[in-house]
Amino acid sequence: MPARRFPGGRLLVASHNEGKVREIRELLAPFGVETISAGELRLPEPEETGSTFLANAELKARAAALASGLPALADDSGLAVDELGGDPGIYSARWAGPRKDFRIAMEKVQAALMARRAGGAPGARAHFVSVLSLCHPDGHCDSFEGFVHGSLVWPPRGGRGFGYDPMFLPDGRDLTFGEMAPEEKHAISHRAEAFRQLVRACFA
Repeated sequence: MPARRFPGGRLLVASHNEGKVREIRELLAPFGVETISAGELRLPEPEETGSTFLANAELKARAAALASGLPALADDSGLAVDELGGDPGIYSARWAGPRKDFRIAMEKVQAALMARRAGGAPGARAHFVSVLSLCHPDGHCDSFEGFVHGSLVWPPRGGRGFGYDPMFLPDGRDLTFGEMAPEEKHAISHRAEAFRQLVRACFA
């Protein structure tokens, strides 16, 4: 079944993560889409009970669309480290603790790798995954998945981006996501790849 076109009007970004909301708004800006976030509407965050990025993205978008009566776009994304069996994966945000402190999360990645290899993170292969789900109040959802591959650095570098960005060095680049200007990151990121698919299917 073909993806449903975005009907226009307001779009709810189903996230309380300010960095993620800002990035999605920047990606949507060229399309003249008016966005509002779940945090601004004070919608509760649903429990992420899915076992995959896809399941959790659809769960969040569907809950937000039903609660608000607006089409809702949710992202579920995370860092997968090869030597950690794909961890932190769908638990990427949980590694940051209840206060969402990603300095703690990055230290956990480094500690886990230190237990497996001398020196810890530097050079460890990893990739980011992003699934974007656009759901409508009637329950219809369309989902799109993007990846970006790279390696890890330690200590983290750069104060831009959010989450694990300062420790992720994409293949073929000299700057981490935490060091890149937003437009440079948007050109190659996992979320940008998923977003290009979303645009082709629902906005273009």
